[in-house]
Amino acid sequence: MGGMEPKPVNLTAALASFDDVYSPRIVARMNDYDVRIAHASGEHLWHAHADTDEFFLVLDGRFDIALRDADGTERTVELHQGDVFVVPKGVQHKPSSPGGSILMFEPAQTLTTGDWHEGDIPGHVDSTTGREL
Repeated sequence: MGGMEPKPVNLTAALASFDDVYSPRIVARMNDYDVRIAHASGEHLWHAHADTDEFFLVLDGRFDIALRDADGTERTVELHQGDVFVVPKGVQHKPSSPGGSILMFEPAQTLTTGDWHEGDIPGHVDSTTGREL
């Protein structure tokens, strides 16, 4: 890393530095994983990641994840501050939130809108592999 000195990142300050929703910022890298934070508000879209589980930690507010089983049955998990949830790889899911912020662990280059998504990407959802802080 050529003299790159690791520095702590304060998540409160990092979240305060941007307002965009569903536009994750990369706060750390670990092995081949990104640690990303995002503001959440409104609906995301149905999508799936074929090759990776997706880890969510709710930092504040509320964050809901609708899940669709292989047979089409849908259920929603309601997550609150401090809750952790993992969406298994290949499972169709659709986040939504009345307002909150989240931290995610996922392999670098994972697209926020998945390998598959349903319909058009809404204007407020950033289809990205994460942006630098």
